[in-house]
This record gives sequence, C-alpha cells and structure tokens, in this order.
Amino acid sequence: MAKGLQGFSWTMLLLFCAIQELGSWGMHTAVGGPGMGQPEDPALLAGGRVKRGWVWNQFFVVEEYTGTEPLYVGKIHSDSDEGDGSIKYTISGEGAGTIFLIDEITGDIHATERLDREQKTFYTLRAQARDRQTDQLLEPESEFIIKVQDINDSEPRFLEGPYIGSVAELSPIGTSVMQVMASDADDPTYGSSARVVYSVLDGEQHFTVDSKTGVIRTAVADLDRETQDRYEVVIRATDMAGQLGGLSGSTTVTIVVTDVNDNPPRFPQKMYQFSIVETAPVGTAIGRVKAEDSDVGENTDMTYQVKDEDGVEMFKVTTDSNTQEAIITVQKPLDYESKKVHTVVVEALNKFVDPRFVDLGTFRDQTIVRVSVLDVDEPPEFRPPSNMMEVQEDAHVGSVVGVVTALDPDTANHPVRYAIDRSTDTERIFDIDAKTGAIVTGKVLDRETAGWHNITVLAMEADNHSQVSRASLRIRILDVNDNPPELATPYEASVCEDAKPGQLIQTISVVDRDEPQSGHRFYFTLAPEATNNHHFSLLDIQDNTAAVHTQRVGFNRQEQDVYLLPIMVVDSGPPALSSTGTLTIRVCGCDSNGAIQSCNSTAYVVSATLSPGALIALLVCILILIVLILLILTLKRHHKSHLTSEDDEDMRDNVIKYNDEGGGEQDTEAYDMSALRSLYDFSEIKGGDGGGGPGEGGPGRNPTSELHALPQWVQSPDLDFSVFRDYICRKVEQADEDLSVPPYDSFQTYAFEGSDSPVPSLSSINTWSSSSEQDFSYLGGWGPRFRQLAALYTGRRGEEDSEDS
Repeated sequence: MAKGLQGFSWTMLLLFCAIQELGSWGMHTAVGGPGMGQPEDPALLAGGRVKRGWVWNQFFVVEEYTGTEPLYVGKIHSDSDEGDGSIKYTISGEGAGTIFLIDEITGDIHATERLDREQKTFYTLRAQARDRQTDQLLEPESEFIIKVQDINDSEPRFLEGPYIGSVAELSPIGTSVMQVMASDADDPTYGSSARVVYSVLDGEQHFTVDSKTGVIRTAVADLDRETQDRYEVVIRATDMAGQLGGLSGSTTVTIVVTDVNDNPPRFPQKMYQFSIVETAPVGTAIGRVKAEDSDVGENTDMTYQVKDEDGVEMFKVTTDSNTQEAIITVQKPLDYESKKVHTVVVEALNKFVDPRFVDLGTFRDQTIVRVSVLDVDEPPEFRPPSNMMEVQEDAHVGSVVGVVTALDPDTANHPVRYAIDRSTDTERIFDIDAKTGAIVTGKVLDRETAGWHNITVLAMEADNHSQVSRASLRIRILDVNDNPPELATPYEASVCEDAKPGQLIQTISVVDRDEPQSGHRFYFTLAPEATNNHHFSLLDIQDNTAAVHTQRVGFNRQEQDVYLLPIMVVDSGPPALSSTGTLTIRVCGCDSNGAIQSCNSTAYVVSATLSPGALIALLVCILILIVLILLILTLKRHHKSHLTSEDDEDMRDNVIKYNDEGGGEQDTEAYDMSALRSLYDFSEIKGGDGGGGPGEGGPGRNPTSELHALPQWVQSPDLDFSVFRDYICRKVEQADEDLSVPPYDSFQTYAFEGSDSPVPSLSSINTWSSSSEQDFSYLGGWGPRFRQLAALYTGRRGEEDSEDS
C-alpha cells in the first residue's frame, strides 16, 4: 500500500476557539516545506517519490476554559486520507491521553481539563499516522506544540514587602524615598495583562508615586520629625495599564522621617540654685543642669561652658557624655568669709550644627546658676605659708629659730595654740611656744650630724583642738667652722735608698667636715717639731694639696728604715683651725729602674718565677704530704675505736628482754648495765645444799664430770627491789596518761638456744654453787669465740681472791 501511494503531506488545520469576550475563532494551518521536516523512513521513498519533510506550527488553547464540553484545540490530517477510515491518528507526549484526546479517524484534538498558563505555558506532543490494518507508520512521527493562550486572570503582587523607607525631615518636594515593584504572572508578551501602573491609595497628601517606575517621592517640604516621625502609605498596582477591568493589588509602605539638627538646645529654667560648704575640696561636684533638645541621636550632643569671668575662675563645667548634662565642679577653694554667693552663667550649644538650618536661629542657650557658700568651722590657717627657716649650728639651747603664725579664718576668730608633731621630732631638738608660735632650739645642734631638719607644726583652736592645721617646716642648720682639717688618709710613702734630692715622694690632700660658703682653703706646713728636718721638704701647691720631696742624697735603711714626718694643716676659718697628721716614709731597696724590691732590712729577693718541672715537683710533694696526713688520722681513729670496743666488753651476767632479735653471743653492746650496777651490789650466795669449793663433794655433784658449772645468782631475801618497782609503776602511769605515746611495751620469749654447740651447756641455772667455788681458767682454752666470756669470769675471780686476801 505504501508503494502505491503518491507523495503525500500532512495538513494541519488549527482552529482557535476564542472566548466570547474576544469574539472570534481562529484557525492556523501549517504546510511543510522541503528539507524542514523530520527524517523519513527509507521504505517510504521507494518508487521514486520526492523526499519531503514537515514543520508543525503551534496549536493554541485558551486557559481557564469553563465550558462543560471538551475544548476543541485543532486537527491533524494527511493528504492521503480519503475519508474511508483506513488511517489511524495517534498522539503521544505531555498530557496525551489525559489532558488531550485525539479522534483516531478524524484527527480532531480536544482538551478535557481546565488549563492554567501561569502553571504551564505549553505542551510538547508527537503525532503519528498509521495504517489501520497493518499498523504500519505512514508518515514519520512529527513533534508539535500546544501553547496555552493567556487571559488576564492574575492580579499584580508586591513580592518584596513589607516595605520600609526613610526620608530626612524638611526634605524638599520630590525627594526620592524608595521604589516599590509589583509582579504580574500573566504573559507580558500578549496583550496588556501584565502591564502594571502604580498609584497612591492612602497618604497622597505627603507622598507621590511614579505610575511606571514605582518610585515614591515627597509631596511636601515641611515634614517635621518632631511632629510626626512615621507615615503609613498605601500603594496600589493595577494591570491592563490601569484600564477598566484590570486587576489590582496593594501594599503598605512604612516611611520613617529621620532627624536633622533643626532644633537648638533650651534650658527648662532660666536660673538654678545650689549650695556647697566652703571646705569642699577642689573637684567637688556642686550640681547638674541640662538643656533640652527635641532632636535625637548625635543632634542632641552638646557642650557646656562658663561665660562670666568670675565663674570661669572659681568653677568648671564638664559634659556627661551619657546623659548630656552639665556638671558644675569647684575649681578653686571657696571661702565663706570672702564671698558668700557666686553667680555663674552656663551656656549650652550643639556640638554638631547643620549649616542648612543656621537661619532658623542660634543653636545655643544660657542659664544662670547661683552657688551659695555655707559657713563651717575651719581650722586655723598658717600665714604666710613659709616653710623654711635657718639657724647657726653653734646657737645656744633656747635660741629662737623663727616664728610661725596661724589665724582662725572664721568670723569668730578664736585664739590659736601651737605644737610640734613629735613623730617628726622624736629627739626633741626643737620646741615651740604654744601661744606665740616661736620655735626655739631644745638641744645643741651639729650640722655635720644633720644639716636639715623636717618638722611638722600643728595649729589648733584654743577651745576646739579637733580643728587642727598642719604645716611642714624645713630648718636648715648653717655651718660654722668648728672642725679642723685632717689628712684624707693615713698616708704612707716609700723612698729608694738611692733617691736624689727633689724627688717627689707623696702628694697630700685634706678633708674638712665643715662647708664654708666661700669654699675651702687649706695651708700646709711642717709641724714645729720637724723644723730641724733635713731629709724631706713640704711644698704647698696652692690647690688644697701639698707635695713631699726628698732633700738629701741617698738613704740607708740599715741605719733608719722609717721616717715619721709631722705635717700641720690650717683652714681659712674663721676662726682658723689646724691639726697635725703624720706621713710615714719607709726606706726601700730598689732596682736600677727605681722599682721597689724590698722595704725590710732583712728581706731577701726571691725569684718570682718557677720552672714547670719545679712546679710539678712541688705539687707532688704537697699531694704526698696530704695522703700521709689522712693515713695517720685514719690509723688513729681505728686504734681509738678498738680501745673503745674493748672497754665496752665489760659485761655482767644479765637477762635482757626486748622486742627484736639479738646479735648472738658476741653482741656486747645491746644494753648498758652500768646504770643498774650502781644501784645495788649483787651478793654472792654459796649453795646451802652441800655446795662447796673445788674439790669438795656434795650430794648434787657428779665427781666424774669434767664440765665446770658457771656461777648462778640467787635472789637474796634481804634485797629490796622497791626502787625498781616504784620506778616501773611511775613510768607505767605516765604512759597510760599520755594518749599520744604509742604502745612501745612488748614481750618476747627466747626458748631455744640452738643446737650442735661444740661445748657443753654454759648455763648456771642448774648449779647452786657460787662463783667463789669455781675455777674459770679453763675458759681460756675454748677458742677465740669465748675469749670475752673468759675475760669476764677470770677477771671476776681475781677480784674475789683479792677481797679474800
């Protein structure tokens, strides 16, 4: 069938359904031209037909259709359609089958839903023409657009609101305030639906708006912020260029009138009154005044100043930056007796003046401030306030140094009494007359000890000592020549044996504790006792120094090695005082260059240099000497400790109980028994059951045994241990009463002495023999471990034999 078809084309017929207000139906058709269509199926080009393409123009449909029947959009048609229903038309794409339906036989397209151009302006679809029998594509699929035709269904809207603008007060007419803009969702390219004009609904007496641009401007020149600082202006936007039937929207614009400095400061009162006591210190605030200003912000900033001369001298005005108040303070001390009332003119002026409004008047204002001075009971005042006096240091006790005067400034003029603050004159060097104020010396003065004295003088009312004034007084002690000059140091000089005449030996200077106003002048001469001196000469250099020179050729230190030269120094007075000092001159041996070698007649010259070998030998000798000394000290200490240990080995038989384990038989330093030995004497009791001396038998003795029993101490019934008992009980009571002492008492029993001893038991518990019956000489053969034990018992045996003899 495709081969039998001649070349065909799509013919699209667009029929517009215009709304009744527009009163017309429109129809658009589109015819394709060569080379402008979609690519064709190669199968359709068989038989040599001409290749053609198609361009589909737009379909249009009116938005917001409110009819009950589907809205006819347009028709698609093929020129090969003979009307027999053999061709089936179909569409696909946006809204196909839902919003847009097509008649498969006729190709008519209808819109079944109400469309809104503001939501979607066009729909893109594709059209197909197929053989109804074979479903074969007769034409290439072609794309077309259905555009939604706009109607005026959206009113203008102000999307950037709320609007707030500002304009300065007193701005000229036509001053731009701000711009507002309304937006219309209708199609601006079709008709006048989106053409908006602006107008003022409310506030037109003060502001205007440009109908095209929406710029709001002032309509009057006398906007006054102090009268009204805010305006609410209603602006309306209408589409259809403002024609009848156009839609409109409105917004409220808040316009704030900003301040300019068009109001001068004004004091609410023309006079203010304050009072202050006359004793108020400088800097005391008297009061505050404030000028009012109707402006706001920095336009209310102002400064204050005192305009009259009397006020400028006595008072000072400053501005409180936070409250814009004038603070009036005291600048000079007040005196009720001199002036009771002060009148001050205070002026306020704006800190920032706008030159545009200077013709409105002066931006300043003045007020009068009356300050009343209140009388108080004041302490006396020193007159004149001199703070320095002078007195000679040789002034006698009771001499008048000067007089201080103080007066009561009050009207009553009470009498004044004087005193010295003794904390400033602890040594009572000065006194003062309580009535006249005359200061006199109380002790002898010495300028060299203290050249200045600083004291505090008190002046008080005679009947009210609480009203006290203080004045610092400096007293200078004037110098008199009461100290003789002295040599600066105990001079010592040296002279070579081969000195030549006129050789300088020493330059002498002098010190003087006095300080004359004309300066020091000293004179030097040899003392009278040195007038016959032929060895040295003294030359006064006339600059308060003198030079000593040799006067003979050569000296011999073997004959005389020291010369004492008395020098007398006299000051310039008055009166002239003098003193005598001695210059010690030693005769010394010198080398050829004049360098002193020795000033002692028996001295020898020793070379000051040593060779390295000699220095090393000297150091080695010193080191050996130190080692020998340390070795000797170590041996002596060792010998002394050995002797001390032998002395400490004198132990007696005792039983010791303590809370730590002992060191064995050789531990002889565990306890010192000397304290107990001094309290009583242990008696030696011979055994009463046949015990005898050596060689005597007894019932309890084994004659065949070779062991010798050690002495055993048996308690005698006549011994009194009350001393120990009382001592122990007293210590126990003290320990029980003292809660801070830890429990040191302990008890430990040693029940095992060991085993495998090389000798039999040495215990004396099983023998009733006394030590006098035993011979302990055999203990010396038991070896070095029993040497101390043998020394103990052998020594004790010797003492008993001597007692018996």
